[in-house]
Amino acid sequence: MSRSRRAHLALPPWLAHALRAQRGPVPWSAVTRGALSAGPLLLVAVQVGRTSLGVVAAIAAMLAGINDRPGSRRASVKRIGVPALGGALGLVAGTYAGQQTGAVVLTVLLTFVGLVAGSISAIGPVASAVGTQLLVASAIGAGMPLPEAGWERALAYVAGAGWLLVLRLVVPTPGSLAGDFRFDGEREAVAGVYEAVAELLDAVGGPEAMRRRAALTAALDHAQDALAGPRLRRYASSSAERRLHAQYAAALPLAEAATALAWAGEAVAERASEGPRRLAAAVRGNSHTGPLPAPSRSAPALRALDDALLHAAEVFDQGRGGDLHTRPRTPRDRLRAAFGSAGREYGLRVALCFGASSAVAQALHQGQWYGQHEHWYWLPATAVFLVKPDLGPLASRVLNRAAGTVLGAVVFAGFAAVLPRPEGLIALVALSGALIPVATRHFAAQTAVVTVLVLALVMVGGEPQASMGRIGETLLACAIVLITGHLPMPGQRGGGVRARLAAASDAAYAYLTHVLDEADAPRIGTPGTPSDPGVTPADHRATRWTLRREAYRTLAEARTAISLAAHELPALARHTEGADEVADLLERLVDTTTACAVHLDDTGRIGPEHTERLTALLGELAGPGERVGLRLPRTRRVG
Repeated sequence: MSRSRRAHLALPPWLAHALRAQRGPVPWSAVTRGALSAGPLLLVAVQVGRTSLGVVAAIAAMLAGINDRPGSRRASVKRIGVPALGGALGLVAGTYAGQQTGAVVLTVLLTFVGLVAGSISAIGPVASAVGTQLLVASAIGAGMPLPEAGWERALAYVAGAGWLLVLRLVVPTPGSLAGDFRFDGEREAVAGVYEAVAELLDAVGGPEAMRRRAALTAALDHAQDALAGPRLRRYASSSAERRLHAQYAAALPLAEAATALAWAGEAVAERASEGPRRLAAAVRGNSHTGPLPAPSRSAPALRALDDALLHAAEVFDQGRGGDLHTRPRTPRDRLRAAFGSAGREYGLRVALCFGASSAVAQALHQGQWYGQHEHWYWLPATAVFLVKPDLGPLASRVLNRAAGTVLGAVVFAGFAAVLPRPEGLIALVALSGALIPVATRHFAAQTAVVTVLVLALVMVGGEPQASMGRIGETLLACAIVLITGHLPMPGQRGGGVRARLAAASDAAYAYLTHVLDEADAPRIGTPGTPSDPGVTPADHRATRWTLRREAYRTLAEARTAISLAAHELPALARHTEGADEVADLLERLVDTTTACAVHLDDTGRIGPEHTERLTALLGELAGPGERVGLRLPRTRRVG
């Protein structure tokens, strides 16, 4: 087939995204946890005569299972536990609002909940999961009449999510059986950083270099998240953990040198990547590194790589702790994100969709469109997942949700016709829970599995089969979200993308300013510079690494938001046109700043080639930044 013919047959971005699925090995440990969560909880509740509370606990375990992603145990505490608390709060609010208010007041209250949940979702991934469970649980509390009081439902909800979290903390993953049980995800995450450095060194000078540099950023982000989870003490509290922190910190100068080599674009000897790979093996095996091959020292970046390897060898032998080079977000930062342009746009959109779907659901319920069914929560709960931008572009979400619901409802109808009740349905819940970790790779598959699980739960709870009704409600929710998703809103569209770009721009310029200050410090002699006896060059390098990590992390987040926006329908995608060009320039700016920092450490100054590239990039950013409505920070003149 000719190239022009293939181009003609290329799918539009919004459809291509809907058909795309993630790949990877089956997460058997997560599958095991899923099988042991919702199904056994429901079985115990049925046996003790508290079926309705068992349904609530199983729903919480299901939602927790969706958040049960690969990573360390301590990271899972925040990823699973915090959203569960939001869900419990939503369940209490929805229950008492549904019991004490009429349809109009209830709709207003749910709309307000949507505004709050949507706004806080702009803070970050965990906050977004909190918003999702807050909305879903409030819809369930208001639309699923149960005999228990609101506080009893909330306790059951927390118990259901808590049970899966206990399984996550107690059940070992396959990788941890061969090593230290305490650090299954953490150790693998740190080893992944060294592997990513080695792969970047292999790709230097070739077409894959920039993609490998992005993979290194993702590995560093993952390792930071794995090591920075909640603990009882502020600092690492065991020698093994301090050693692991030191090993992560030792990877940062290696990553910096590898990035500088990729920026220069000159291929390096194959032996340059052998050292990082041996370090990765040492992290996995919790062993010493042994002799490391030294690369050539013919250029500043190669000398930096050699020095970083020598430092890493010393750290692996005598690791006594290390800074994770993160700056925790303050409450002011979170409030700024929630009430900024992204939070306002997101909150208004979610409030409109959630409020409209709740109003329509209650109107249909009062008109007995559901027949004898008392549950009207499905329509607003479906709208929650459809209106969440972090679950994919709007058109992709709608297509996958509709297809997944139809498939799940049809499959459940077949099982319900032959399975004994309630034993067979409980087994179906356990099977669905086991499939969720695999199904999360594609939204349609996840929707199908969740549909089967929820329909089985409500049938065990006493509701008659409602497969066809759920299909109708899902299609109606799709129509509501499609309409509201294209309605004009106050302010400028694409606020989420612009907010991410603004954060990336601020971080990139802060990183650049710090490096330029380091270059001028020996001449100026101002307080807080390397010439100040109270602050050592090592302190400034640590600050530089923190700023570099923030710059690359915020750029990765901006890239993700831009990619999702680019796969929207043309009517929505046009609002963020040009954002990818700005992200490219910011990425080149951060790469160039990193090369400047490495050259500065080696020679004590920034080279003329670096100065020229920085000046050109700062000039190039002005035009595209203005076109996308981005106000670039000011920086002093380079050179």
